[in-house]
Amino acid sequence: MLEINRVKKVFLKGTVNERTALDNVSLTLKEGEFVAVIGGNGSGKSTLLNCISGVHFPDSGSIKLDGEDISFLPEYKRSKFIGRVFQDPLKGTAFDMSIEENLAIAWYKGRSRNLKPGLTRKDIEVFREKLARLDLGLENRMKDKAGLLSGGQRQALTLLMAIMVRPKLLLLDEHTAALDPSTAKKVLQLTRSFVKEEKIATLMVTHNMKDALEMCSRIVMMHEGRIVLDASGEEKENLTVDKLIEKFEERSGQTLDNDRMLLA
Repeated sequence: MLEINRVKKVFLKGTVNERTALDNVSLTLKEGEFVAVIGGNGSGKSTLLNCISGVHFPDSGSIKLDGEDISFLPEYKRSKFIGRVFQDPLKGTAFDMSIEENLAIAWYKGRSRNLKPGLTRKDIEVFREKLARLDLGLENRMKDKAGLLSGGQRQALTLLMAIMVRPKLLLLDEHTAALDPSTAKKVLQLTRSFVKEEKIATLMVTHNMKDALEMCSRIVMMHEGRIVLDASGEEKENLTVDKLIEKFEERSGQTLDNDRMLLA
């Protein structure tokens, strides 16, 4: 489904600050697979998502989705079949537009529509039904501006917008890191439910090893632009946070000193 083959990305090439963010990374994802990508700061997690989504183009290697090479496809074209939720709740919605207007943007993304202005009654009914799944009461606030919502409400709305037309691939870039623990738990529950029901191939970047182990069927750990662990099946089921730390130190030859990962 998703095929990443020997992708390399170097920033500030030819300068004293040259940095290899991705070092010949290869990774495949099957349809419906839920994969967590973990690692310390600077390990290459977000760069990997940026290359998949088209924010950056790889210097070498290839990225294929459903057999189509998208390595150099512009980001706006990939957005038609790749959904993404960022860490910052402010990034996923237009704050000065209403909830229903935000949903309309996602609903009609990449689809043709007639010349009739405004939303149809059918659109409103669909939006109300989908909002009700969030269990946040937003279906009764559809005329409210998105800027009036709390961070958790906006992130839940962004998640819904990312999956409402069922993308081929969902990218979650630490999408609960900026939320308080109880709100983060709610958004994670929604995430697990949506991914399972829609059977969307999903890559979730997170610092929280506990969440990764509980939610995902596969764990990929990165270090210095390389994948140092790819665990699934029985190997993944037998992992604990302590064992993950041990494996990181064994594969990387370094001690894990990232506070966010150790304290999460």
